[in-house]
Amino acid sequence: MPENDGVQDEIDSTSPRGRLATRLCDVIEHRWPAEVQAIGVHGSLAHGDDRDGSDVNLTVVTYRPGAGPRPVLRKVDGILVDLHVVTADEGLRQARQLTPRWPLEAERFVTTRALLDPRGWFGRQRDAHLGRLAETRPAEFSGLARHDWQIASSAHSRAVRLAEWYETDAALVMIAESRLHAALVTGLLTRTYFRNTADAVKRTGLAGADVQELGGVLKQQAEELTARGKPVDGNLALLFE
Repeated sequence: MPENDGVQDEIDSTSPRGRLATRLCDVIEHRWPAEVQAIGVHGSLAHGDDRDGSDVNLTVVTYRPGAGPRPVLRKVDGILVDLHVVTADEGLRQARQLTPRWPLEAERFVTTRALLDPRGWFGRQRDAHLGRLAETRPAEFSGLARHDWQIASSAHSRAVRLAEWYETDAALVMIAESRLHAALVTGLLTRTYFRNTADAVKRTGLAGADVQELGGVLKQQAEELTARGKPVDGNLALLFE
C-alpha cells in the first residue's frame, strides 16, 4: 500500500499514462498555485500496472470550494482522464463516511499516490479512512450489505422476467447489475474492497454467473444477512426498525 508522506511518488514515466499524469500535474500546479493543496493518482497508475486502455484517475485537492480546475471526464491524446476535484475538508469527510459502495470507494482512499503533496494530505486521508474502519461494528457493514442485496435481488427478478419475455438484451443488463451488487454484498460482509467493478465481479466469482447461479448466490447471502440480525424480507413493522 503506497505511503503518502508529503513527497512526490514515482510513477512509470515511460508509459503514455504516466507521462500524461505528470503533465497534468505540472499544468495544474502552475495554473492554480495558491488554490491546490495536493494532487495524486489512483487506479492502475497507483498500482504500477497501467497498460493500453487504462485511464488516468487524478484527484486534485483544493483549499476551498470552487477553486482549482473543474472536474472533468474526457479523453486527452486518446487517453481517458477522470479528473476528480475535492476540497481538503470534504475529502477527509468522505474518507470517514461508509456507503453501500464502500468496496468500490475504499481503493481511492488507501492507495492514492501523491504527485504533489507537501503537507501530506493523502496520508491523512488514508489514516482517516482506516481509523473509521477500525471503529466500525459488523452490524453497520451488514446494514450496508442489505441495501446492496435488495438492489441485486430486484435486478435478478427483473432479469428472470425479461428472459421469459425473450427480452435478452435487457435481461443481460439486469444480470450485470445484479452481479455487481451481489459482489458488493460480499465485499461488505468480508470487508474486502475492489479496484473497480470488473475486479469486483471477477474476484467474487460472479463474472460468469448465469441467472440460476446468481439466484443461488443471492439465496445464500440472504441467509447470512438474516443470521447477522435482520431478514432481507419481513413484515411492515420491520421496515421502520
